[in-house]
Amino acid sequence: MPPVSRPYIGRFAPSPSGPLHDGSLVAAMASFLDARAHQGAWLLRMEDIDTPRVVPGADHVIMRQLQSLGMQWDGEPVWQSLRLDGYQAAFDALRRQGLVYGCCCSRQALAGMPVYPGTCRHGLLPGQTARSWRVRVPEGVVRFVDRWQGPQEQDLQKEVGDFVIKRADGLWAYQLAVVVDDAHQGITDVVRGVDLLDSTARQLQLAAYLGYGAPRHMHTPLILDKLGRKLSKQNHAPALDLADPLATLNRAWRALGRAPLAASTTDEFWGRAIEKWASIQGPALVVQQAL
Repeated sequence: MPPVSRPYIGRFAPSPSGPLHDGSLVAAMASFLDARAHQGAWLLRMEDIDTPRVVPGADHVIMRQLQSLGMQWDGEPVWQSLRLDGYQAAFDALRRQGLVYGCCCSRQALAGMPVYPGTCRHGLLPGQTARSWRVRVPEGVVRFVDRWQGPQEQDLQKEVGDFVIKRADGLWAYQLAVVVDDAHQGITDVVRGVDLLDSTARQLQLAAYLGYGAPRHMHTPLILDKLGRKLSKQNHAPALDLADPLATLNRAWRALGRAPLAASTTDEFWGRAIEKWASIQGPALVVQQAL
């Protein structure tokens, strides 16, 4: 396994908008295996900052699902909804540096624009009111090496533009919350689905602005449905089948490009899976696959 310069701390950070499904288990499994293969900690964080999407009780359903599959986290779970002071402090720090400005643009006004054009970057006109708050991005390219996807780079100014860190509805944006929480928990390695790869450069830039160290990243493949869409709660993916946990675990294991493991218990499955994960220098690239 690639070396880390400090004790490994990983995390699984689901959104409690419903129970886990086969797609979310792939990311959970990869993060769990990577932590255990490094003899590190595996933390659980409920990313419930987007309150309109939160389903009451889904957080505890997710915890029971993980435990039913033999996946026990270390320490106490963290809920983003209890961390609002931390996000405010980071926002204030960015604002003191002159990196944050109010934006009056609505989603409708920006529809069809892949890059924010900087409409409000130089200040609001008289009579205009800030709807959201954006962080300024610098010129230049953000580069990093993803442990699964390989070398990555993104020119934030040309490909993204200044991005929202506090939404028009007053909620903290995911990009800010995840960076603050990863730093707060001392995360050394972020292991998650490849659908979040495009967010990484923004998060690295925020971490640099805030003086945080940058974690390593690994973005794992997605499971696609029969229509070629990411398997997700929004697309009504069914909850994990816990009646046959070994079959469920092997589905996720195969999605990570591995041959099925013969095991009679979940403990035996994890023992073999961790040993195999620890023996490789980095997962091979695999093709996204449909169920």
